[in-house]
Amino acid sequence: MLKKQVLFISNGTGEDLNASLILQSLVKIAPKINIVAMALVGLGNAYQSLGIPLVGPRQILPSGGIFYTHFFNLVKDLVSGLVGLTLRQIQFLLNYRHNCDFCIAVGDIFPVTMAYLTNRPFVAFLVSTSSYYEGKLRLPGLTQWCLRSHRCLAVFTRDVFTAEDLQQQGMTKAVFAGYPILDVLSPIGNDLNLNPKIPTIALLPGSRLPEALHNLTLQLKVCEAISELEIVQFRVPLVSSIREEELETIAKKQGWHYQSPGIFSKIKQNQTIVVKCYWNAFADILQQCDLVLGMAGTAVEQAVGLGKPIVQLPGYGPQFTYGFAEAQRRLLGISVQTIGKTPNNPTLFTDAAHTIQTILKNPQYLEECLENGRQRVGQKGGSDSLANAIAQLLLSQHLTRANKNMD
Repeated sequence: MLKKQVLFISNGTGEDLNASLILQSLVKIAPKINIVAMALVGLGNAYQSLGIPLVGPRQILPSGGIFYTHFFNLVKDLVSGLVGLTLRQIQFLLNYRHNCDFCIAVGDIFPVTMAYLTNRPFVAFLVSTSSYYEGKLRLPGLTQWCLRSHRCLAVFTRDVFTAEDLQQQGMTKAVFAGYPILDVLSPIGNDLNLNPKIPTIALLPGSRLPEALHNLTLQLKVCEAISELEIVQFRVPLVSSIREEELETIAKKQGWHYQSPGIFSKIKQNQTIVVKCYWNAFADILQQCDLVLGMAGTAVEQAVGLGKPIVQLPGYGPQFTYGFAEAQRRLLGISVQTIGKTPNNPTLFTDAAHTIQTILKNPQYLEECLENGRQRVGQKGGSDSLANAIAQLLLSQHLTRANKNMD
């Protein structure tokens, strides 16, 4: 019945992930639609892994699309061709828009504006912003113009609080229909060799290279510091782009011993500290850990959604700086604590270790994190819920056109 081409437009790793989860559910509901995607930031790996056709110019920029956290990130992106890339993407979309019938914008002002430029009906999923940041969402004027257009059929938010805020601001089409990121957290049965009597700390260094390696280096220092206070065990889910040679280099520079595959060890004060890394165990590690030492974006949100307490360290960037960490703390509430303001703080690692020790011994706070996760991130099933809402809008558009043709 539905023979439309639907164009997904997104701008970042987390945005691409959310879009890919929605489209997988949408294809099951409406298998006759034709889906293509436009990744405005990066190469669109989430789409590629599903075999979704990608259209338009793509390029990896130094900031990975997170240039707003620091002025120098913007400068680096500009030098690397940000303006030219954006102009080429706009030009492509203006030429391509006649091929699509409907657009789904996932992200912030950039994909929303691009969807508006297609002159096609569209919906927006504002996954990149929330009223939790400041208490009230202040959308840029251009974003409001696009969202209030009659061609914008729905504005989906990432949480109930934001939907209610936008409705109070007069945007009646704003609605919370779910947040997909918890739908990819089903464990696959990896044996993590965990001792159930010892607390497990998950290290999330992020996915962007080489930043993730720099973050892991800082996190290993926290592992040393916490091991002086408590007996704990460490597990690290790594992205596939991190190679063992890079882990060996970190181990040598930091005075650790590295054993393949993915095992760091260090003898300190007559005890052996072991940190085990895995390349295909993200959900397993996140589900089974007691606390997360996080320096990531979407992965930290997923951990909060599972009710885990998070301790964040400010990194060197370009993404995970103190500014990003603090914004994430405001977004995700009491589950997240940021330690220090700079990675050069001489007491950073011991402060983080003492915070971790306190959290692990506070059952009331751990219980509060469970409730906070449900409030801030939601529950599983967001992909299907959003896809169902979009499918209904697609169907209504189909019927509207059919009725017009009959008239």
